[in-house]
Amino acid sequence: MGGGMSIALGSDHAGLKYKEAIKKHLTDKGIKVIDFGTNSEEACDYPNFVRPVAEAVAKGETDYGIVLGGSGNGEAIVANKVKGVRCSLCWSHDTAKWARGHNNANVLAIGQRTIPLDLAIKIVDIWLSTPFDGGRHQRRVDLITEIENKWC
Repeated sequence: MGGGMSIALGSDHAGLKYKEAIKKHLTDKGIKVIDFGTNSEEACDYPNFVRPVAEAVAKGETDYGIVLGGSGNGEAIVANKVKGVRCSLCWSHDTAKWARGHNNANVLAIGQRTIPLDLAIKIVDIWLSTPFDGGRHQRRVDLITEIENKWC
């Protein structure tokens, strides 16, 4: 990890604590982080912070994105509305590995209210270090892109 990698981060108030911890973890590894907020525990609307993360990834301004909220569900839904984004909600080592290995996910969603912080950090590390498996999975990712291009 590191070596010129860049990651966009965004969260609402319910994901702020984990966002800040993940930001420190990533910068300590030499990864460039672009933080789209929020920077307060005051209640806010997650689409305002998640959409810019997804757009940065889709435009190639960052390599990956990580979005956080209470459950991560809404954040994943918003991110997946941006053409070119494949966002996966992960809650375990396996879901992180499969999101990258099988789905070539470029945005990771995590729910702060659903898993402990040490697991969230481990998920980030697994997700970032897992390469896309290609093979039969490439065909499926291509089908996702085909559907996206046809209907979005």
